[in-house]
Amino acid sequence: MPDDSAPLLPDDTGAPPGCGPLGAPGAAAARTIRAQVFDRIRAMGRASRIDLAKDLSVSPASVTSAVADLAAHGLVAEYPLPRAPGDPARGRPPVALGVRPEAGAVAGIKLSDTVHSAVILDFAGQRLAEATLPSGALRQDTGALVAAAALVLDAARAGLPPGSPALRAVGVGLPGLVDHATGHVPWSPILADRDVDLRAALAARLGLPVALDNDANLVTLAELWFGAGRHLPDFAVLTIEYGVGMGLVIDNRLYRGAQGLGTEIGHTKVQLDGALCRCGRRGCLEAYVADYALVREATTALNWGNRGVASPTVLLESLYDHAKAGNAAARAIFRRAGRYLAVGLANVANLFDPSLILLSGERMRYDYLYAEEVLAEMATLLLDTGRPPPRVEIRAWGDLVWAQGAAALALDLATATALTAEA
Repeated sequence: MPDDSAPLLPDDTGAPPGCGPLGAPGAAAARTIRAQVFDRIRAMGRASRIDLAKDLSVSPASVTSAVADLAAHGLVAEYPLPRAPGDPARGRPPVALGVRPEAGAVAGIKLSDTVHSAVILDFAGQRLAEATLPSGALRQDTGALVAAAALVLDAARAGLPPGSPALRAVGVGLPGLVDHATGHVPWSPILADRDVDLRAALAARLGLPVALDNDANLVTLAELWFGAGRHLPDFAVLTIEYGVGMGLVIDNRLYRGAQGLGTEIGHTKVQLDGALCRCGRRGCLEAYVADYALVREATTALNWGNRGVASPTVLLESLYDHAKAGNAAARAIFRRAGRYLAVGLANVANLFDPSLILLSGERMRYDYLYAEEVLAEMATLLLDTGRPPPRVEIRAWGDLVWAQGAAALALDLATATALTAEA
């Protein structure tokens, strides 16, 4: 069954649990002390000056100076801590540093072929509001997609508590090839246009700075900032929905490739002259594993070609029900998809040796895709090193978690802007 045990979102236990990577801060050595101190405070939720100096391997004086500057600009503050049992209530109460939630807010938006979702977080990473709307169309032109993003953001804003801080930035993710650095989208299955400067179009419509990324990277950022990946320097996320995506964290950082278009596991080739992929090439992994691949197989093997306008979701649910009921053809479709998934998992493990591989996406409800025989077949395809294979865990998270990852993207942008502007 899907593993929902790892906490992903902030809880309601009082002090914020923090957000952001908790790995060794050495990966951020190129950042200023001021930026490192701020990142560490937010990641820890509450932190003392002594702990900050120890964790960052800098002098207490450097931390004191950075904290004073951050506090002067309204980004951090001291918060009282509960006294230890038996501690007499005398003298100054214990305090710890925390990010001021009122310092600002950010929004994260996930655009997809079925629904668009948005969340709004304060500067400490606590969720303030959320919204989900149907997408209305599988493929839209740039103007329609930008309008849809504005609509779902407005819906989330309508749910904000009174007195919420102003938005500082927006993160947006969508499937396909997305150049994070330039904001261009060479191709997306939900865009009718190609080579679109989507970041500029979104920024003009929303009136805010925008960060753009591939949707698989959003799930990876959600795990890196809020979930199982906070404590791991290296891990991979494979997403299986209408397509197959991948996000990769190396040394506590999201890896995007030299041109910002890397880790496209769904378009690695697993069969020469194989099935046609929606990207226009043949033999891609997602042409055997993704939603549209399963639907295509079902329409042929189960003679469903006459089902008219039934949605892919309806067809998938029917295919799954048939497989569960013992239909041999339906079971064979999932079995073949599982075997190709095992090839993809083995390739990721052999290439990157991550400590953890997370399988994420709504389709992880279909347990045939991660049955024991799939993981066993993956093991047979790995190099025989004499060491255990990477752990594989399941995340059947919903659409809001993708948006949560987009909000992490926006937090990163807003933080960099705030620290630069107020230096």
